[in-house]
This record gives sequence, C-alpha cells and structure tokens, in this order.
Amino acid sequence: MFPIRDHNPSGRIPFVTYALMALNIAVFVFMLPISDNERALGQFYYDWALLPRRVMAGDGLSGLVTSTFLHGGFLHLAGNMLFLWIFGDNVEDEMGHLRYFGFYLVAGVAAGLFHVVADPASYVPTVGASGAIAGVMGAYLLLFPKAKVDILIIFIVFFRIFPIPAWIMLALWFAMQFVGGIGSVPGTGGVAYWAHAGGFVAGMALAVPLWLARGGPRFWQANHGHPPHPEASYPALPSRIPKVKRR
Repeated sequence: MFPIRDHNPSGRIPFVTYALMALNIAVFVFMLPISDNERALGQFYYDWALLPRRVMAGDGLSGLVTSTFLHGGFLHLAGNMLFLWIFGDNVEDEMGHLRYFGFYLVAGVAAGLFHVVADPASYVPTVGASGAIAGVMGAYLLLFPKAKVDILIIFIVFFRIFPIPAWIMLALWFAMQFVGGIGSVPGTGGVAYWAHAGGFVAGMALAVPLWLARGGPRFWQANHGHPPHPEASYPALPSRIPKVKRR
C-alpha cells in the first residue's frame, strides 16, 4: 500500500519542491560512477553521510544536512521523490517558497538528530531525504488532514486505487515508523525509523505557527481540511481482473 497522488494540485508552481527533487536526482547520478567501488563509496559516505558516532564526538555535523541529499539506490530515491512530489507542493504553496525551503532543511536536521539520539554509537552511514520529507508529511497532516490521497493497494493479483483522507494514510505511516523504531536493533543498519518519526513530529511542530496564523481550527473549517484550491478529478481506471459470476 502506497500513495500515488493527491487530489489538490497546488495553486502555483512548486519551484522549491521541483528543485529539491532535481538536486536529489542529480546527486544520485553523480554517485553512479563510484557505486560499484566499495572503497570510494565508503569514503564518500564517510565524508557526506550522517554517522551518529561522529556527531556525538562533535565531528561530521555537516552530515545532518548533506545526508538528506544522498540515497542508497534507485528504489530508495524513487520512493522518496514520489512522497515529496505528492505532499510537497501544497505545503510549499501554503508556506511560500523561501519559508518552505528553510522548513525542509530544519526538518531534515531534526530528523537526523532524532536518529543520532536513538542510536548514538552507530558508525553505520545514514542517507536519504525521508527524514526531511517526513517533516513535509507532518506539516501536510496538520494543514490538510482531510485532503484526498489515492492509495494503490496490491495484494498478490489484486490491485486497486482507493481515495482516502490524508490523515488516515499519514497516521498509519507514522504508526508504522514508531512501531518499527521500537522493534529496531541499534547499530545494525536498515531503516532509520526514528529519523522518520522524529522528522514527522518536527514538521508538524514547525507548521503550528503557520496553522495558528491561518486561524487554527477556523482554517480547517474554511477549507474543510483541504488545500484551498479546486479539487482535481481523475478518471477511474478499469481493472483488468476478470469478474467471476456467482451461480
């Protein structure tokens, strides 16, 4: 189950979201020549990734920012860019371009700090934009809880697209990160669940002043929990699964 789009395109071009996506893709392409060179890749990650143990020693602090533009593979990159594309445009539209850019960076740093606190002795390089994007998702949940998000559900041969309120999808996602963080073993690598959860909480907290400035609950009431733009309509996609008639 994963989101594929929302129903409320932004009211203006999300230049910063597109620029962040382009930068992440460009860095990934730049890394391709060394992706098969274990020694070169290890040195690159040492210089630019987030290593909690280095941060705890007061070194490698720049990794809190630079690690958010690195990815460990194509699927890692593609998944993160999909989430940024879905949720970033409306948050950028509401915040404004410059404020949104600062918000994104701060959320990414906060996510990295959560990961450091959760696993301070780890020397496993941590990379990915997901902590910063989790911050965007937290802000989206606060600002537009009832916006419709299309979810693609795949179960063996069954697949279907369901539109559901954003709060359901985002609450489930956050719960999965929280449970994953509790079950994770420090120092073993894998998914940085606490970075995701921490970025989400930080993003929601950072969006509170904007939400209050817009009127708080009155902002929800005025727009019914949706972005203040006309809702897009998408044609229904027919299923290729044959129907079985009952006798």
